[in-house]
Order: sequence, then structure tokens, then C-alpha cells
Amino acid sequence: MFKGFTLAHLSAGFVAVLVGYTSSAAIIFQAAHTVGATEAQIASWMWALGIGMAVSSISLSLYYRIPLLTAWSTPGAALLVTSLTGVSLPEATAAFILCGVLIAIIGYAGWLERFMHWIPLPLASAMLAGVLLKFGLDAFVSLQQEPLLVGGMLVTFLLMKRLLARYAIPLTLLVGILIAWLSGLMDLSKLSLQWAQPVFVMPAIRLEALVGVGLPLFIVTMASQNIPGVAVLKANGYEAPLSKTIGLTGLTTLILAPFGGYAYNLAAITAAICMGEEVDKDKSKRYLASFSAGLFYLLAGLFGASITSLFLSFPQTLILAIAGFALIGTIANSLQAALADSAERDAALIVFLVTASGISLLGLGSAFWGLVFGLIARFWLVKKRAV
Repeated sequence: MFKGFTLAHLSAGFVAVLVGYTSSAAIIFQAAHTVGATEAQIASWMWALGIGMAVSSISLSLYYRIPLLTAWSTPGAALLVTSLTGVSLPEATAAFILCGVLIAIIGYAGWLERFMHWIPLPLASAMLAGVLLKFGLDAFVSLQQEPLLVGGMLVTFLLMKRLLARYAIPLTLLVGILIAWLSGLMDLSKLSLQWAQPVFVMPAIRLEALVGVGLPLFIVTMASQNIPGVAVLKANGYEAPLSKTIGLTGLTTLILAPFGGYAYNLAAITAAICMGEEVDKDKSKRYLASFSAGLFYLLAGLFGASITSLFLSFPQTLILAIAGFALIGTIANSLQAALADSAERDAALIVFLVTASGISLLGLGSAFWGLVFGLIARFWLVKKRAV
């Protein structure tokens, strides 16, 4: 099974995990803070996410001998930051469970194509762009507050995007940490090396949270994570059992949601790191890279408390900047997908504007209402035109 395992496999797995954590862990911390999670509960989130990604990535890779890498839902975490205001942690946990149930049903029932028909890609992309817009804006607002720190990070980000695009975010974060440390902005008193302890949260059902958080979380995870994940697999010539794979990510979410595992999905960008020819010329051996990533996920999960203490030592402006810079590409791609089809453009723009507005009606957040208004507009503008 492990014959032919090389340092290249191990290196690719490490880079995939490093890119995943440095590009979006900051957003997860923001989401956890929004819902009022304690430091112990945040550490539990990191434990659950690391363990869930480790178990699913290792088991899928070894069983199917395909580089199947899972990840947490980064757009989902961004959605939580904007949608969890006024929602308690038990209510959020129930929403996470609903998301897991829906993903499991879509997967095991083989309804992926039906989902794409129900929620057109332009509208789903517009909702994602609306959710992420706040992060892009916050990155540049933080430039006004800490011009040296954020300016140095921005210069590094732009340079690395041109010279070493794959490592742009890790290197930008490294420069940010260095500047923050030299400027006395780091609170190193919170830094410690410790194991993570899972903290169980009993879910509490509230309809507004289920509909306003759980449903958009499911849609964003499916449209912006699982579908691109499928595309990456196909682009690299891998025929994976998609229904069972996606179903397993939903089942993993269902099991680990009470501990903070809010949503798991097929990886796209980080998975591509494990699929290139530089990993192994033998395509059938590249699954060892995603297996290696699973091992690093496991370590990250077990030491989730240490990761938590590290991020808590960062100044808030650093967190806002790295999150915003990491999501620039996703915002651009989402807007492009949302506005590419002229027939869908008006409806998609309505979704984007309503979602970005941050409105809350009847206890339901802007992501939900953006999708509702967009679907109504699409029915009137597109369907009527076709009649």
C-alpha cells in the first residue's frame, strides 16, 4: 500500500495543509468569536476540524487509491462571520448539524446534479461574493489602522503573487507576524504548547438559525467547495465515487458538529497541490500525497489548542488583513461566475447586493434573503423571457 512513498508525497501533503490553514484559519477564529465561543471551545473547533479532515482524507485516499483530500469550508466560515450575529453557540451547532444532514442526503442519494439545477451557479456565486465582500473591505480598512503592518503584508502579497503564487499567503502571514512582533503588537503571553480537548455543545433548535445559517451554509459549501472539488478531480483525470465521497463529508459534519466541525467538503485548491506531476510521475501513486496531508491534519487537530493560542496572540488587524488577502482570488472568481451569463446577470446582482448589505429580516440573515430575492428575480426575468 505504501510502496513508493517518497519525500515528494510528504512535502506536497505538508504544503497543502499549510496553505489551507494559513489562508483561512483566521476566518474560523472570527466565526467562533462571532458566536461567543470561549478559548476552550475555539480549540475544540480546531480539534474537530483537524480530526475530521484527517480521518476523511486518510480513509478516502487509502480506500480508493485516489488523491481525495477534504477540507473545512472556507466560504462557509466566512458566511458564519456575517450570519451568526445574535445566534447562540447551541443554535449555531444545530445549524451545523442541518448542513451535515443535507450534504449527506445530497451525496448518498446521488442528487448533485439536481442541486445544481435548483441553485444555479451564477446565483450561488453571487451569494458567496456578497458574503466575502466584507472580508476584502476589512483588509483595506485595517490598512488605515496599522499602515506599517498591513502595508508590509500587502506589498509581500503582491510580490509573492507574481513570484511564488502558491506560497503567497503563507509568506504574507510570516511577514505580518514578523512586523507585528518587531512593532510590539504580538501578545505572546497567550502562546502555549498544549493538546486540544474536545468540548461538546448541546444543539438548540431555533427555526431562524436553521434557515438563516444552516441552509446558506449548505448551499455555499456545496456550490463553492464541493462542485469545484469535483472539477479539480476530473481535470486531473480521476474518476472518484462522488456520491459516496460527498456523502461522507456530510456524515463527518453530522458527527463532529457538536464539537465545532461546522462543515467539511472536497478540497479544490489544496487538493490540486497533491495531484500534479511534480508530486509523482505515476498518477496512481499520488494518493500518498493526500494521505500525507491527512497525517498533518491529524497533528494540527491534536495540537488545536496551540494553534488557537497562536492566533489569539495576533493583533486583530493582522487577522483581518490575512483573511482579506487570502480571499481576493475567491471574490474575483465568484463575481466572474456570477456575472458571466448576461441572462442571469440582473438576478445575480440582486443576490450579491442583498447579501453584501447585511440586512436581517424576520431574524434571517442577508445570505438567505439574497438567495430568495435572487430566485424570485430569476423566475420573473429569465423564466418569463423564455416563455
